[in-house]
Amino acid sequence: MSKILHLKCLLFLFFLGLSGTVMAQEVSGTVTDNSGGLPGVSVIVKGTTKGTTTDFDGNYSVNAKTGDVLVFSYVGYETQEKSVSGTVINVTMESGVALNEVVLIGSRNPSRTSVDTAVPVDVIDMTDLATAGPQVSVTQILNYVAPSFSSNTQTVADGTDHIDPAQLRGLGPDQVLVLVNGKRRHTSSLVNVNGTPGRGSVGTDLNAIPAASIKRIEVLRDGAAAQYGSDAIAGVINIVLKDNVNELTAAVTTGANMSKNGNDHDGGTDGEKTQIDLNYGLPIGENGGFINLTGSLTTRQRTSRARANSGALFHAYNAIEWQAFQDGFNLSDLRNDLGAIQNYATQVGHFDAGLQGQIAGATSIEELSGYNVTTGEQTTGILSGLDVTDAELAARGQTRSDYNMSVGQSGLDQGQLMGNLEIPIGDVENEAKLYAFGGLSYRHGDASGFYRTPGHSSGRGNTLSYINGFLPNIESDIIDKSLGFGIQGKINDWNIDLSHTWGLNTFAYNITNTTNFYLQASSPTEFDAGLNGFQQNTVNFDMSKFYDDIMSGLNIAFGAEYRVENFFIEAGEESSYAKYDVNGEVETAAAAEDPTLQVTDFFGNQATAGAQVFSGFTPENAIDAKRNSMALYVDVEADISEKFLMSGALRFEDFSDFGSTLNGKLAMRYKLSDNTNLRGALSTGFRAPSLHQQFYSKSNTLFNDQGVAQEVGTFTNSSRAAALFGIPKLKEETSFNASLGFTTKIPDANLTITIDGYYIAIDDRVTYTGNFSNPNDGSQLADIFTNLGIGQAAFFANAIDTETKGLDVVISHKANIGEGRLTNNLAATYSKTEKVGATQGSDILTEAGLLDNYFDEASRVYLELAVPRVKANLSHNLDIGDWNIFLRNAFFGSVFDTGNLTEGGHPEIGSNVITDLTVGYNFSDALRLTIGANNLLDVYPDELPGYLTSSNQFVYSRRVSQFGNNGRYVFGRLTFNLK
Repeated sequence: MSKILHLKCLLFLFFLGLSGTVMAQEVSGTVTDNSGGLPGVSVIVKGTTKGTTTDFDGNYSVNAKTGDVLVFSYVGYETQEKSVSGTVINVTMESGVALNEVVLIGSRNPSRTSVDTAVPVDVIDMTDLATAGPQVSVTQILNYVAPSFSSNTQTVADGTDHIDPAQLRGLGPDQVLVLVNGKRRHTSSLVNVNGTPGRGSVGTDLNAIPAASIKRIEVLRDGAAAQYGSDAIAGVINIVLKDNVNELTAAVTTGANMSKNGNDHDGGTDGEKTQIDLNYGLPIGENGGFINLTGSLTTRQRTSRARANSGALFHAYNAIEWQAFQDGFNLSDLRNDLGAIQNYATQVGHFDAGLQGQIAGATSIEELSGYNVTTGEQTTGILSGLDVTDAELAARGQTRSDYNMSVGQSGLDQGQLMGNLEIPIGDVENEAKLYAFGGLSYRHGDASGFYRTPGHSSGRGNTLSYINGFLPNIESDIIDKSLGFGIQGKINDWNIDLSHTWGLNTFAYNITNTTNFYLQASSPTEFDAGLNGFQQNTVNFDMSKFYDDIMSGLNIAFGAEYRVENFFIEAGEESSYAKYDVNGEVETAAAAEDPTLQVTDFFGNQATAGAQVFSGFTPENAIDAKRNSMALYVDVEADISEKFLMSGALRFEDFSDFGSTLNGKLAMRYKLSDNTNLRGALSTGFRAPSLHQQFYSKSNTLFNDQGVAQEVGTFTNSSRAAALFGIPKLKEETSFNASLGFTTKIPDANLTITIDGYYIAIDDRVTYTGNFSNPNDGSQLADIFTNLGIGQAAFFANAIDTETKGLDVVISHKANIGEGRLTNNLAATYSKTEKVGATQGSDILTEAGLLDNYFDEASRVYLELAVPRVKANLSHNLDIGDWNIFLRNAFFGSVFDTGNLTEGGHPEIGSNVITDLTVGYNFSDALRLTIGANNLLDVYPDELPGYLTSSNQFVYSRRVSQFGNNGRYVFGRLTFNLK
């Protein structure tokens, strides 16, 4: 008790000058519609963010003072306001309005609803989606609910297999700001440098937040950098955590892909997935305090969507190795033993007499291999280039499918915790409160790269360690931690909010089932390849006040933000990145010039250094970079009249590494009639390049469409290589955003329509360049490539300007059908992003004719054509008695693969409609069973032309994806709800 008194004393000093208050009381009641109690209705004390939602029977209770106004809002119903004059307020909701929740973003007026805002805000109630929808992760839920949002699981894309890049309005993952409970959330540590949409960007890992912890998601579809700061060029996603109490919800969801093309097109079941969610809230005190906790466990198996590998798998020497291996002969010794090679060659039954005679007549190993160990020269030997795949498969009792890559979703095991806490201070609710929220997420991912076949032309198969070659795995350990806390209260009728949020994301690479080619038979098969991490601390101080006696209402808000960011890379173990000589020592410059010290395969070929599939971060890559920023903002919103709303915002921000910027926003809403609003906004924005983009460096093994390996080094813009190319240091992106739209309600039809058009221009957009090749001309630039041991180099650069134009349409309808209730929603978007103007390269690049590499054709496709320009979904949710039926058709417009310009350009992957259907039954108020399917009709994207499939492995594009390539997913969900 003494601790409580002590806390009260400290807070009293902090709130010295607090205006006199009236004692709060518990106000309760029941909210109904024509069919009875209405669950999930938002009940907010006007002018605050404090409130609750009605339970399954429509009951609620909230602490409020006499004279307070309660705002009752629910999707599909007219918002109602009731003054508190007693302890019981019952409300009957009237149908007629959709998407009318009180929102936390888009406006700093704490009572503004989404249809009253001057900019478009989607409010996604997670209550129905969590029980009826087939999707269980945040990105997949949004991908099927919010057409302007796009995200899909990638395949064979290194780290991007484990964190799904998410985009809004067709812009990059790093151009959308994510908030939790209205506070900035940290981004992930992953830099997407592979061939997928969002290439070159850094996004937020939305799947680190368990969907079961979320009350609703607000999607602001408008530029908001002037309101919320950098990263909000495309818009803002605000995740509002659950705050219910005395209610235990548990859900077990399990399912699998039951598809005609499962298991590498043999059909059947794969991709088994089970998720267990648990949510419980406890009241704290008697004035509305609470703690709400969520736990989630997920396990997901891989899916396989390749066809039988049609490439060359074995050469003639592999057949000789196989015979020696079966006899227990040391394969390392075999390479240097002419007699042994000739002996085992006679045991290869599929060698014809001519070849047997040539092998038997050889007088040196060089005659067989074509490789001179002393000089390092390579010529054609007797065994060179002899493809014996079909015969050798028969000899080993194998099929081509045994050498398939793992193409499809990666496997994962994930555990998550999330908490949300509020503690009112003193005896009067809403005068002051302490709050905190945060979570911990651990995810172990399991994905693979390209198969290293025994006969791989560059010697990557390393048959000394794996006689049948190997499929290397990239296993990730992703840890995400977050904590936000603060205090809210009032001083002289001003709302005060002081908060601190912290977030940390680390991505550790563990490479398994692989080798370091240069360690040959002694190579480890598992490597710690290092990690990248990102940490962010943000302190906010916000003040706001609503004047109901000025004009028709005036809200003033201002505040300050201070943010510290830290990006770091830790090197992997030496064997994960190093190249060794024949003595097992790290290769020196002298050894690199001495062929007798070089490690090669039988034919004199060499592989890349380090762990195959993903070489580790080197000590030279290691970095620990920091920066800070400070921002001041003012935000004014005035109801100039009952019909006309105007709002404006200014934000000054100063970065320690980029200097200062000032951005503004003007927005308006005009009521053309009681049921129709016209709205629009103009704003400027900015995005400071992330620390990742400034300081990430690495050498990676990438493959072209023919499966040929290429070493690509990513250099920082402060590197010597960048200076030689004339690539300047990064600068901020700047943007201009304009939107115009209207909302209309048709009460007699219970219909709401919103239409919003937008235009976004971004100057100096940061992109990841194409690959610059070694000129091999003796120049200083060629020396850089040679000394670093790479063939190509890439950079981050402010290379282009872009324009994005689009149109969003949302139509909502709600109707009573007998004793049932039917909700219908149609949401659609069209967006088009294009590069405008010339590529902005230096004189050095222009004179060298390298501008086409600076922003290459593949980058243009990822920017303009890799994400559906048109998306739409039509959903129907019917509650009738104890039954629930959910039907959704989602339309995904066409996209284009990056393709191969020399053989056919960019193949189009046509549009498709994906159907989701679920049926739920309530056995009681506490128990519900839901069964259903995502992609019920087992639809797949168009197949790629043969020349792009990498020997029949990528039947569907791995570079672009509309809705994934897993086919039908069937699931069952058991939900317990105890009160």
